[in-house]
Amino acid sequence: MSGKIRVGIVGYGNLGRGAEQAIALTQDMHLAAVFTRRDPAGVACVDPGVPVLALDEAGHWRDRIDVMLLCGGSRQDLPEQGPRMASLFTTVDSYDTHARIPEYFATMDEAARAAGTVAMISIGWDPGLFSINRLLGEAILPRGATYTFWGKGLSQGHSDALRRVPGVQAGVQYTIPSPEAIRRVREGEQPQLSTREKHTRECHVVLAAGADADTVREAIVTMPDYFADYDTTVHFITAEALARDHAAMPHGGFVIRSGQTGDGTRQHLEFSLKLDSNPAFTASVLVAYARAAHRMRTQGARGARTAFDVAPGLLSPRDPAQLRRDLL
Repeated sequence: MSGKIRVGIVGYGNLGRGAEQAIALTQDMHLAAVFTRRDPAGVACVDPGVPVLALDEAGHWRDRIDVMLLCGGSRQDLPEQGPRMASLFTTVDSYDTHARIPEYFATMDEAARAAGTVAMISIGWDPGLFSINRLLGEAILPRGATYTFWGKGLSQGHSDALRRVPGVQAGVQYTIPSPEAIRRVREGEQPQLSTREKHTRECHVVLAAGADADTVREAIVTMPDYFADYDTTVHFITAEALARDHAAMPHGGFVIRSGQTGDGTRQHLEFSLKLDSNPAFTASVLVAYARAAHRMRTQGARGARTAFDVAPGLLSPRDPAQLRRDLL
């Protein structure tokens, strides 16, 4: 275990479990502990040898963990847990409320700079990998337009927000891209598309006992940052139907840059993902960026960072000479 990056996980839902499994595939990392708000006795890791501790005990592990992966939800968990953990550890999180990233960055930057840590925020595939491809598209084709389409797939962040609505016992949310909008973009039309024209949202909800369906539906479709700007459909189903038909967590999407080079030639840049498991893939991205965060802190970096600030070579366990030889 000597020399391995010691990683901790806060939160052991789908994302936390995916992070444990991703760490197990690495040669240079070791999962030191899992921290939870739940009763630790009721949390069983894939590896029974991993200690599971109450979240309040995390501070006692400051000298035994190099990077803490924050696997909670963006709506309620990360705004509170993020700054607290960044004041103790170098952290990586997947905060994905796009409209509030600037203020979240500022909060995390203040906490991390005061503590001398690195806080890697909004890491995943979007924000994260898609963000990088949006940047590349604009930089390479300054004359053009960028389009992002998500799905069809189950959104973890939106599903988490959905489940926190009073009266919702359980539920999932699917993001569905417009086939017509994608067709127009791929044909180089460069249309101006509203948020509502690009995607719809579909919710499958199990009502809590005594909850009023109309009240719950209204709370969902009017939720700022998540559903209010979209045509959102809410289906009320049984717990049995939810378990039977919505247990898988597929997702994916496209980033498309449609533009012209200086000679007026039309150019098309596209990056896509098709995921059978959204949380497993997102967790794998978090783990790669944990390696980068640890290296950056070791090199003297302090404060908040995003995917834009990370050199790709820092993500790889290979050394620079190997990368130049085998991948360049």
